[in-house]
Amino acid sequence: MSEMNIVCLDLEGVLVPEIWIAFAEASGIPELKRTTRDEPNYDKLMAYRIAILKEHGLGLKEIQETIAKINPMPGAKEFLDKLRAKTQVIIISDTFTQFAKPLMEKLGWPTIFCNTLEVAENGEITGFKMRVEKSKLSTVKALQSVGFETIAAGDSYNDLGMILASKKGFLFKSTEQIKKDNPTLEAYEEYDELYNAIVKAL
Repeated sequence: MSEMNIVCLDLEGVLVPEIWIAFAEASGIPELKRTTRDEPNYDKLMAYRIAILKEHGLGLKEIQETIAKINPMPGAKEFLDKLRAKTQVIIISDTFTQFAKPLMEKLGWPTIFCNTLEVAENGEITGFKMRVEKSKLSTVKALQSVGFETIAAGDSYNDLGMILASKKGFLFKSTEQIKKDNPTLEAYEEYDELYNAIVKAL
């Protein structure tokens, strides 16, 4: 087992339910159910979401109220605890610090690299700031450039870059379409299966 491994995990759809889907249900706005599983272009997706929030007069406060009620997926915290006892883990997410904090608390404060929302004084979400372009792939490449080997898992289009660039990568709770488009990738549905596959790759 190499000491130079870092496991990179996606957050939404892998460890916690999709925040925007939960908010779409809470607010009764079905258009907000679109996620990176449906729309590969993240900038386009966020511009679309921000426009819908503005149209309905909804802001950060309302989304945070929904997030406060979201719990990690059953078994996610145990999986993460077990994995972190074995190797280093970083969550790399396209979500935002303003969304992630309460979820990180429920997961036992793992390390997360994510983005930031631009919020006006009145709580309106006016824009967003990506940490870097293609943040997941860029982060994995940066870790590799300083001597780490990465093992990655995720469920969406925006995870494929980091999954394919890693020493070993897995799809987890992904869509039939993404699995079909990437037949060479091992795909799992249960945390135990993913844990065993990651440990084998270490």
